[in-house]
Amino acid sequence: MIKTIIFDIGNVLIDFNFQICFRAYAPDEETYQKILRATVQSPIWAEFDRGVMTDDEILDAFVANEPSIEVVLRKMFEKLEGIIRKREYAIPWIEELKEKGYQVLVLSNFPKKVYELFQEELDFLAVVDGGILSYQDQVIKPEGAIYQLLMERYNLIPEECVFLDDLQENLRTAEQFGMHTILFTTREAAVEQLRKLDVL
Repeated sequence: MIKTIIFDIGNVLIDFNFQICFRAYAPDEETYQKILRATVQSPIWAEFDRGVMTDDEILDAFVANEPSIEVVLRKMFEKLEGIIRKREYAIPWIEELKEKGYQVLVLSNFPKKVYELFQEELDFLAVVDGGILSYQDQVIKPEGAIYQLLMERYNLIPEECVFLDDLQENLRTAEQFGMHTILFTTREAAVEQLRKLDVL
């Protein structure tokens, strides 16, 4: 019997897209491509996305990758405008699940800088019963330590949990721990999968 629903945040409870932000700050296509190479296409991006570096270390590393656009990069990371669009279904969906008696948690690799700048868009975090963000707990997906910590902290039985994430690699690790998983594409498709597990 399912007792706990676990949500990833990015692209499940919010739209999370750095490239929208990059487009807004790049004055031309050449600069946009340089921003991509300095950030999401660089090895350092994984450390940023996992939330295991300080904000200054992250930005300095990006600038080092592409010094010619330092001014654009620093201006962009001061505000990070446009990268988050709150999904209006997030809080009603969480509340619906809780009203039906399910424990609702989050498990997410979420950069500290983003969380600090977008608390209004992340207001659903006040509604969930708890969970783990990588920057707080220094553990990351898809490594098993983040799943183990979540289970220990909330006394979870894996077979009683469903984890929803938009990345298959994260779900594979959750499955190794015995959790049910749903690859998130749309809310409607996820709800249908939850119904098959007798949730909702």
